[in-house]
Amino acid sequence: MKVYYDQDTNLDAVKDKTIAVIGYGSQGRAQALNMKDSGLNVIVGLRPNGASWEKAKADGHTVMTIEEAAEKADVIHILIPDEVQADVYNKQIKQYLTEGKTLGFSHGYNIHYGYIVPPEGVNVIMVAPKSPGAMVRKTYEEGFGVPGLVCVEKDETGDALDIALGMAKAEGLTRAGVIKTTFREETETDLFGEQAVLCGGVTELIKAGFETLVEAGYAPEMAYFETCNELKLIVDLIYQKGLAGMWHDVSNTAEYGGISRRERVVNEESRKAMKEILKEIQDGRFAREWALENISGRPHLNAMRRLENEHLLETTGKKLRKMCGLEKD
Repeated sequence: MKVYYDQDTNLDAVKDKTIAVIGYGSQGRAQALNMKDSGLNVIVGLRPNGASWEKAKADGHTVMTIEEAAEKADVIHILIPDEVQADVYNKQIKQYLTEGKTLGFSHGYNIHYGYIVPPEGVNVIMVAPKSPGAMVRKTYEEGFGVPGLVCVEKDETGDALDIALGMAKAEGLTRAGVIKTTFREETETDLFGEQAVLCGGVTELIKAGFETLVEAGYAPEMAYFETCNELKLIVDLIYQKGLAGMWHDVSNTAEYGGISRRERVVNEESRKAMKEILKEIQDGRFAREWALENISGRPHLNAMRRLENEHLLETTGKKLRKMCGLEKD
């Protein structure tokens, strides 16, 4: 594994280039501001009169339409949601990708699955902070940064990696360390982590634990605190100290009970399901399913959102979060 730090990188490959950040959500804003504050020539490409147009102007950016930004830029860094990237690329960016330009991403999804196919003569790179945009910006302003990934799918100019590393340095990522990877590895591990552990697995585990306690007659409020609210305390310990450090800091009772019984919850059947989820990611089944879901107006996603919002866990949680001052009406 190759890791780059500040001392391993410089801004030479990007200092004279115009970098267009397409999109101004959490990541777009953070990455654009960090690069601008590091002295790079950053422009922002957005829908005219869109929600982010005035926000980007207020932050001091030169704001243009996506077409204008793509035409002017040497580096076009696409930071809009995965499901709309291909359409925006084909209608508003592709025609301006002349030889020698660089196309950048923070997630490899559309390149890896072939929904975006750049022309010959164009570099394709990834600069991916491993953190939500708010933390990318906050840690930069504090003089540090978050870890990140860089990779090169196509190097047509001979300096694509230097361009990616220059952008990573300007965003503050090399202060913490940037790992060199591939589009395939980033895409497939990212999707797997989201689906099997971080977003899918953990939320279903929380719901299953909550429902088990409620069905046994315990108060929903107690069940919420024990299976959901306190999860943050454990995750913070793992984030700061790893698994061993977390076990060290919880009670001996929690450590013995947790280690001795966890495989009865996440067992061989769970691991088989994880392998099947990974296989669906690797062979493109998930990407095709998600594409069809978007084409049809996201009926399944909308239904799942509604059911999640109506679950007793959520209605209980809303009440308790308001009580604790964490959520307002």
